[in-house]
Amino acid sequence: MKVYAVSDLHLSGKADKPMNVFGPEWEGHFEKIIKDWQEKVADDDIVLLGGDTSWGMYLEEGMFDVRSLAPLKGRKVLIRGNHDFWWNGISRVRAAAPDGSFYFLQNDCVKIGKYVIAGSRGWSCPGSTDFTDQDMKLYLREGERFRLAFQEVKKVRGEGDELIALIHYPPFSVRKEDTVFTRLFEENGVSKVVFGHLHGSNYFPLRTEKNGITYYLTSCDKARFALTEIF
Repeated sequence: MKVYAVSDLHLSGKADKPMNVFGPEWEGHFEKIIKDWQEKVADDDIVLLGGDTSWGMYLEEGMFDVRSLAPLKGRKVLIRGNHDFWWNGISRVRAAAPDGSFYFLQNDCVKIGKYVIAGSRGWSCPGSTDFTDQDMKLYLREGERFRLAFQEVKKVRGEGDELIALIHYPPFSVRKEDTVFTRLFEENGVSKVVFGHLHGSNYFPLRTEKNGITYYLTSCDKARFALTEIF
């Protein structure tokens, strides 16, 4: 069993938001991802999707894009991104999801084989260029949501299990200062962190080591529209 990750697919099957307006590299981007996915992923593998899956505004629009992933192999684990407006209530999302291979996380976790994945959206962190005083409340609230997720982890994690954190926003600024998220990850024994959100020109590397944890930036354009192998 392998674990892969990709984020920020920004699919628009029911929304008129073509991604090629952001640059020619986005032309046919979903087809590029599908091709790479089909070459790598087996039925019993795990694919982590780190938010901003769909441009849809309503649940039926988002689920149209989610269903486009259904024919692809692997167990798909999704969290909400800042543009996933269709994701309005975890119970409604889970009830509308295709049967079988989809898991939706919101302040909780799922265990698949020896892997436990804890997930929540996160928020912009202090030290980030876009962080303002108004962000502090949301940043701290998202930290509490990860605390809830790790409480659920304690109920299912066994000896030898690997703990992965799935978060949409970068859990630290480019200077890699400690944050509420990194402290929680370290306190709870996370070994790998997957995040997205970032596009275009920025200084984040695709892989970062901090205090014994490996962090992976998996925004699909940054990763050349390919899945990143995590384990």
